[in-house]
Amino acid sequence: MKTLLKNTAIFVLPLLIMMFIADRFLSYYLRHSNQNEYSVWNDLYHGNINTDIAIYGSSRAMVHLNPRIFKDSLNLNAYNLGLNGHNFWLQYYRHKELLAHNKAPDVIIHSVDMFTLVKRKDLFQMEQFLPYMLYNRDLEKWIGSYQGFTHYDFNIPLIRFYGQYKAITKAFQTALKETPSNDSLKYKGFMSKNLIWNDDLVKARKRFPDFRIQIDKASVELFDKYLMECKQSGIHVILVYSPEYIEGQNFVKNRNEIISMFSVFAAKYNIPFLDYSNDSISFNKSYFYNASHLNGKGAAIFTSKFIHDMKRRESIAWMFRKHDDLQEAILEGEKVEIVLN
Repeated sequence: MKTLLKNTAIFVLPLLIMMFIADRFLSYYLRHSNQNEYSVWNDLYHGNINTDIAIYGSSRAMVHLNPRIFKDSLNLNAYNLGLNGHNFWLQYYRHKELLAHNKAPDVIIHSVDMFTLVKRKDLFQMEQFLPYMLYNRDLEKWIGSYQGFTHYDFNIPLIRFYGQYKAITKAFQTALKETPSNDSLKYKGFMSKNLIWNDDLVKARKRFPDFRIQIDKASVELFDKYLMECKQSGIHVILVYSPEYIEGQNFVKNRNEIISMFSVFAAKYNIPFLDYSNDSISFNKSYFYNASHLNGKGAAIFTSKFIHDMKRRESIAWMFRKHDDLQEAILEGEKVEIVLN
């Protein structure tokens, strides 16, 4: 028996060591590749964000709110933590990791939408989590309920890379310096989409002629918990429903019901809720590349308008009073120039 155990250990131990080394290799070069999300996860985990204003939400946040314009017009640092294709469940995980590894922001601008309080079953763009998973108990807690990974993927080196051929190829390309740096793809989490209008809305209407959102009860409870935690910790939250092309607003049949939910949350916690559904931007197709997403031009115009509206509303302006230059401009009605880059 002892001989069997010894022989097994002699075989297994070197194999585990090689698996761990290979795992470290793939994880290191994958998170330093030019994939869109890795730069944000790296900043998050490495404590590189430390911002005055944090922007939360889905892809609509990611492509609608430009931190560069916040800096130019308010002289405040902003970072966009919009998470493409994901709902509040993982937006909250990013929030918790932000607080764990960075200083807390003064203000959170939370971009809400029709799908914020939905919880999808699949793990969209699951490869973005690969470099950070091994022995990461917090990440396992939050993405373990999705279809995609198992408990073994978080606890046995290299297992999660099985079948991830694109990710493995990307890691080797990065190691061999065959891919460019990811620095140019995003600016503090923001991605400008310089695209023209597509036919996503037409396809969606044909596929789902009577589409209704099914709210996830656990996500609603988590959102309520999140707002309470922010209030107790002194983090000011602003809810915003950014522009949505007017012809697409009737696609979700229970849209008004969902918007009302955010109004109720805003009233409960006495926080601002700015709804741009009927803003002039929402009536101009040239600012969108589909019904839900602004293109680069539309994002620049919307970010500027949103900042202007914040400065004019006393319920929001007071949040920035510790920044003397901004507050003086607000009180005196001076114009803060907005540079559209």
